[in-house]
Amino acid sequence: MSEPAKKKATYNDLYSIPDNMTGEIIDGELILTPRPTRRHADAASALGGELVPPFRFGRGGPGGWIIYDEPEIHFDKDIIVPDLAGWRKERLATPPEEHRFTTPPDWVCEILSPSTARNDGVKKMRIFALHGVKHAWLIDPILMTLEVLELELGRWTLLGTYAENDKVRAEPFHEIEIDLRDLWTE
Repeated sequence: MSEPAKKKATYNDLYSIPDNMTGEIIDGELILTPRPTRRHADAASALGGELVPPFRFGRGGPGGWIIYDEPEIHFDKDIIVPDLAGWRKERLATPPEEHRFTTPPDWVCEILSPSTARNDGVKKMRIFALHGVKHAWLIDPILMTLEVLELELGRWTLLGTYAENDKVRAEPFHEIEIDLRDLWTE
């Protein structure tokens, strides 16, 4: 006997989730994850603090980017909320007035945690690749690692893996050096 078909999640389902959760729709399934832990939030905030001045404002870097924390990105029926995402300004000349982005970003960053690693590192990466996101970073604040990936011919290529106190120049933000020690709160 087969299981009954599951009802596909819709945008309206996101209105019913608790305030302490983040909701996404991946492959028609409503995915709920808890709000970020301190380590997760520290890594995301520190990375944003490193990237925004040189890449958004041109202070000590080339400018030309728009970078957001937790943007809601609509990829057809999938609704994804990466921890950080960036668009080259020429591709997102006029950001949306609402919270819904429909232009795929040029770069995404996911901060991994035990409760989100499978969705962030597998399901969401497949959707990012399908929609042509060129660069992705996966950060694990518990293991203190950064994986830098680039999309080539529809597949993710690992450009580098870095850890703990490494100083990194990584695509697409190779113009500046990031001291990974600044992302960890230990």
